Parts: sequence; C-alpha cells; structure tokens
Amino acid sequence: MAMLPERRMNFKAATDRLTDRVTADDIAKAFRVARNTIARARLDPSSPAYRSPPEGWQNTLATLAMRRSAELKALANELKRGS
Repeated sequence: MAMLPERRMNFKAATDRLTDRVTADDIAKAFRVARNTIARARLDPSSPAYRSPPEGWQNTLATLAMRRSAELKALANELKRGS
C-alpha cells in the first residue's frame, strides 16, 4: 500500500480555524439554557431585560476557554510542522 503524501494546510483553512470563535449558541449549549438567557446575562445590569448569569458560570466558561486554547495550540503546532 503506497503512502499518501502529507497534505499541508492552506492559508484559507488556517485562517478559518484561527478566526473561528466560541459563539453565544456554544455558551448556551454548555449551560443547557436558551441563547436568549445568555444574551440577557450579557446586558448591562441596569437594563430592565438583564438576568443573572447561570450558576457556575466561571467554571463553565473556563472549560470553554481551555478547549479553545487547546484548538489554537493544535493549529499552531500544525502550522509550525508545515513550515
């Protein structure tokens, strides 16, 4: 069985991955709440529509941040290997 040549990541794929982000929908899914709940918790507390953030928000957001940082580290490593 012949080995396939290693594919290098192209510029578009690399920049797509770099600029990918955590969305309000991702955050809502992590908390198992509606997106609107997250949107209201992000409002200024003086707004009549403001709602308190979900309990344990620090730990949940820290987990999302760590996942994203791992994705970015993996991207950086792939790019370094390909250069």
